[in-house]
Amino acid sequence: MAVNLYDTAYGLETAIRQSDEYRHLQEAYIEVNKDPQAKQMFDQFRQMQMNLQQKQMMGQNISEQEVQQAQSTVALVQQNQKIAKLMEAEQRMSMVIGELNKIIMKPLEDLYGNM
Repeated sequence: MAVNLYDTAYGLETAIRQSDEYRHLQEAYIEVNKDPQAKQMFDQFRQMQMNLQQKQMMGQNISEQEVQQAQSTVALVQQNQKIAKLMEAEQRMSMVIGELNKIIMKPLEDLYGNM
């Protein structure tokens, strides 16, 4: 019997949405968005993060000034308790997604070996 991988993937999506990790992330995100100051600070942080990632993907160098600015922004953002909680929840969710990705990629790893 053939397995429909897409049905399985949608089932995994549903399971993720029902997980404690996702629920905590969602609650933390809502709390940040309810606080205008925290939301503005978080939005600026995310924009800076996306700009740096875009530069990296385009092969551009990130200047020392940009690195220092990013570090000071992270330190400032983490002082806000709501944002710190959101970042912790994001990290936990990212770890879960990473572990799921390892499981999903296991058949290819078994086939091709550990590269």
